[in-house]
Amino acid sequence: MTRIGLGLAALGRPAYITLGRTDDLGARDAGARSVEALEARTHAMLDAAWDAGVRYVDAARSYGYAERFLGSWLAARPGRREELTIGSKWGYAYVGAWDVDAPVHEAKEHSLARFEAQWPETLDALGTRPDVYLVHSVTPDSPVLGDGALLDALGALAATGVRVGISTSGPAQGDVLDAARTLRGTPFSAVQATWNLLEPSAGAALARAHEDGWFVVVKEALANGRLTARGDVPGVGALAADDGQSVDAFAVGAAAAQPWADVVLSGAVTVEQLTSNLTARGPRVDGRAIAVLAEDPATYWAERAALPWG
Repeated sequence: MTRIGLGLAALGRPAYITLGRTDDLGARDAGARSVEALEARTHAMLDAAWDAGVRYVDAARSYGYAERFLGSWLAARPGRREELTIGSKWGYAYVGAWDVDAPVHEAKEHSLARFEAQWPETLDALGTRPDVYLVHSVTPDSPVLGDGALLDALGALAATGVRVGISTSGPAQGDVLDAARTLRGTPFSAVQATWNLLEPSAGAALARAHEDGWFVVVKEALANGRLTARGDVPGVGALAADDGQSVDAFAVGAAAAQPWADVVLSGAVTVEQLTSNLTARGPRVDGRAIAVLAEDPATYWAERAALPWG
């Protein structure tokens, strides 16, 4: 399978934090944000990804109806499930009620009760078992790594053949990943983490996980649109031009060039964006010029937290 996967975070719900979403989907109250329109768009994106050789798809319970949309696409295309690797996540619930202006779009809870409720919901929505199932956004304040009953339940799921893991967010991603990896009797063997040209701080921990046989998925390689032509990161446009790539392909290619990265997710919502992402190759410009793009992790995550849902 291609090392680029398709993430459904921006396709399964009407609001998200990607720059330029109105340009992609139309006005906030437009029909293009309806359940039916986004399901049709998701199916079209999955078809385009499939035709391009993409065989990894990422969803989550909190991505609106992303799992449901993927499930209906699979049901209408018999025979494709066997060639596809599906990852999903539990721990957040979608609470936005399909309202772009909802005060809260997702609610986090890392408890045994939440896992026991969301696993059957995932099965029902997908119509199949995911191959990879992650605790969504484990941070230092998450109780999951110290909850023996929950870890036992996750271990039981892993024993059935589902690859159990975590996703990470925030400036302490590396610390959280190391803690999950070295946990005695850890049920985890997969991680989805943010890594991009602006926030590469988890790289060393991701390399250690890969060395231990973990499955490593990179999310937010485009920094929620900041590493595209719509962004305003100083210097990245010139570097991409010198490298002969679009800004988005340059950023995706930099992530895919990491030897520990098994899959890099595209969060595209248009076929044109996906096509551009898939042209990515490893950068050929001086690595020192790329390294100076990195921001202080705390600053990066503070800016991300300030992005509006739209």
